[in-house]
Parts: sequence; structure tokens; C-alpha cells
Amino acid sequence: MPKQIFHYGNRRNFLKSTSLLAGAAAISAPYFLRAQGANERINIACIGVGGKGDSDSSSAFGLGGNIVAMCDIDSNTLTGKNKSFQDRAKKENRTYDAKLFKDWRKMFDELGKSIDAVTVSTPDHMHGLAAITAMRMGKHVYCQKPLTQTVFEAREMRRLANEKKLATQMGNQGSAGSGLRRAVEVIQAGVIGAPRELHVWSNRPIWPQGLARPMGEDPVPSNVDWDLWLGPAAYRPFKSGVYHSFAWRGWYDFGTGALGDMACHTVNMPFRALKLGYPTAVELEVASRIYPETFPLTSRIRFDFPERDGLPPCKFWWYDGNPNSKHGMFKSGNFVSPLRPSADLTHEIVSQRGELPASGCLVIGDKGKLFAGDDYGARFQVVLKDEKEYTPSEKHEACVAVPQTIPRSPGHDQEWFAMMKGGPAAYSNFNISAYLTEIILLGCVALRSGVGHKLDWDGPNMRATNAPEAAQFVKRQNRQGWEI
Repeated sequence: MPKQIFHYGNRRNFLKSTSLLAGAAAISAPYFLRAQGANERINIACIGVGGKGDSDSSSAFGLGGNIVAMCDIDSNTLTGKNKSFQDRAKKENRTYDAKLFKDWRKMFDELGKSIDAVTVSTPDHMHGLAAITAMRMGKHVYCQKPLTQTVFEAREMRRLANEKKLATQMGNQGSAGSGLRRAVEVIQAGVIGAPRELHVWSNRPIWPQGLARPMGEDPVPSNVDWDLWLGPAAYRPFKSGVYHSFAWRGWYDFGTGALGDMACHTVNMPFRALKLGYPTAVELEVASRIYPETFPLTSRIRFDFPERDGLPPCKFWWYDGNPNSKHGMFKSGNFVSPLRPSADLTHEIVSQRGELPASGCLVIGDKGKLFAGDDYGARFQVVLKDEKEYTPSEKHEACVAVPQTIPRSPGHDQEWFAMMKGGPAAYSNFNISAYLTEIILLGCVALRSGVGHKLDWDGPNMRATNAPEAAQFVKRQNRQGWEI
């Protein structure tokens, strides 16, 4: 099996981002393009201010950002958020005068020179295009997860962040958790030995998918600009409640399914701890209710990782499926039994917890196992080979003995602001989070390629060597006027 090749500038850069040294050293201020007037308020434009965009823009405002522009295709959302900021600014005796836009392209044309940084909190299909446009203009970027909808976009965002020396952060807030960072320390200290297997599961989808496109067309609400919402995606008629505002996640043209919604959280810790890098192969092993335009209701995807930085080859299984569905993974016996004969995944966890949690992560090493039963790896338990039960990490002697080597976070969004002002690299900056996103989105490529179609993956060249037809899922053909 070939050695792993990392697509960072070199292996050392990857290790600095994912190892015990991650975040330990402050990055010198000249490395990043410091925001204009970094000791004053940073001028921020917010693209998408509904849903997560509400909290992302509010956080930027609360951390002292000067919101100079807001953009949203829904005029009700836009004016409501603007009024909220006006009221808040008045209470806090702050100056506030943001310009409102429906089209972020016009926003950049009109205000580009006065913008220091951008938050991107749109549906998935717009993330990469909006963020890449901002980064090419030299703007710092905070972008919601998943960072992009395609592998190509993730690669381009990582490249631009390095080339233009920008302060960046992906919105997977679990990265700031002390429990996640502690789990990375414990695994990399060798407590459970060399990792051989990784199992991560989610109860998503909790939105409609595994269905056909509905016929007909409904009137577009007066507050919604449907053409701008479609953006780079091919035109389709508006159907009430089918795409906008939440149900888009299950559609290939707009979302990234359960993988994009949750894996940037649930795979975050093991991706760092196991230094996963590029897989050599990825395959959709199981799926149910496959339709041409939506993600399936249930899927099991296997990633094969080669030797890397002294670690042995590792297999990673991703599982998703709403447990309330008759196709749900939790009811179908969809879990793969780990290689260790005594370690049946469902039996082992259920016997100790009474139930299998809706989401979780199990890392199996030569000396033991680490189990985290939530979306973020916030709390975890360890069992070694000579032990019968899992013990919470804070009570396990082997875990307690591991020194703290990764700095703890002042807050996820605070890290981005500090980075813009010349401080340390944010823990989920694009040098690591774009890489994580790229690997996760290979699962979406496998989903589109079909059950049993193993893709032999050439990471550095972003291609499946045995399946050239998969290239259409690696880089999207954008609609005219929305090209990257």
C-alpha cells in the first residue's frame, strides 16, 4: 500500500494543523492580511442572514464587527435582521448603517473596497462560489459548514487562503470544545494504540430525501428572489416547501445530504486525531431509496486510508439514516461488525448505554477503543484491552496521565476575530477545514457514483483513476453568470 501524500504544501504543514502542536504557536501578524483598522472595528459583510446566518451575523456584530452590508434573497429575513441590528446598536450606543442587498455579486461590485471580511451562511450550493469570490478580493472569510458543495471548491478555498494569507474559519463550532481537543490529545498520545478502524454515524436526514422531483410549479412568494436563490444551480420551477427554505439539504443540486450536514461535526475529531489525509478508495456499500436528484434515505460508505505518518492503514465507515424511517440504518442491521471478534459495534455500545445514541464515533486501536456519543466528541469514554467496561475520559488513569498540549479555545468565532488581528490560526481555519470538507465530500461523490462502485482515488489530482465519469461530481458545471 502506498504511503499517504498530503495535499497541503507539505506534510509538516498538515501535522501542524492536526497534531498536538496545532494552534500552539501564534502566527506572526504580517503573515495575514490584517483587517483595515485592525485595532478598530472590522468591516464585515454578511451573505445569508436567516437560519445559521442569523447567529453568525449576530456573533460578528457582538464581537465588535462593523456590519457594513447584509445580503439575503428573502427580503423579509433581510429587513427583519436589519431592524434587529438597529435596535441592538441603539441599546449598545453603537453606530450601525448597513447597506442591504439581494445579490452578493452587486454587493461586492458596489462596496468591495470597504469590506474587510465576509460571513457566508447560505444553502450549501452557494458557499464555495460566494466565499471564493470574496477570497479572490482579499477578504477574510467565515463560512458555514460544509465549507463547500464540491471537492473542487474546497481545494480552491484552501489554496486561496494560503496564497492570499487570509484569516479563515469554518462554522463547525464543536472545534472549540475542550472535549474534542482532549480526545485528539488522548488518541495521538497512543492511549488506544495505533488506530485501525473508525465508525461514525448520524440520525440524519431529518428532512425529505429519497424522492422524485414533484411536478408542476407554484407562485414564488413576493419576498423571495427565486433566480438568485438558485444561483449556480440549473433552473427549476419553484415548489412551495420543497426546496426553500430548509428542505434543500436532500437535493443534489443544493445540498450535501447527511454527510455535509453532520460529518463536518462528527468526523472532525477523528479526522484530526487519526491524521486521515487522502483515502486511496471510497465506496458506497449500502443505500436505500435511490432517486436521480436526491440523496438516499440510508447509506453506508467506506473510506480506505493508507499508511500515514507512521500510522497503519485504517478503514472508516460512515453511516446515516433517520431511525424513525422503515429504511433507517438503526433498524436494518446496517452497521459493519468491527474486525475485532469481541467488539460488535451495536451490542457493545447498547449494552453499556441502554441504547445506541443518535450520533457517535468509535475509534478502534491496537490497545483499546475510544467512544464519543454525540455530534462533537464533547465527551468520550475509553476501554483498553484488559478492561471490561468503558470509563469516562476524566476518570480513566491512562487518559488523565496525558498532558494538555493543544491550547483551549476562547470561543469559536473569537478565534476568527483574533486571527484577523494577527493572532493564532483559528483551529478550524481553511488549511484544515477545507481538507476535512474535501474528504467528506468524496463520500458524496461515491453516493452519486452508485452502490458497489469502488472509486480508486488519486487525491493530489482530484480524480478517480478507475472511474473518469465521477469527474462530473468533483467539479460542478455552474449556470451561466455564476461561474467560478
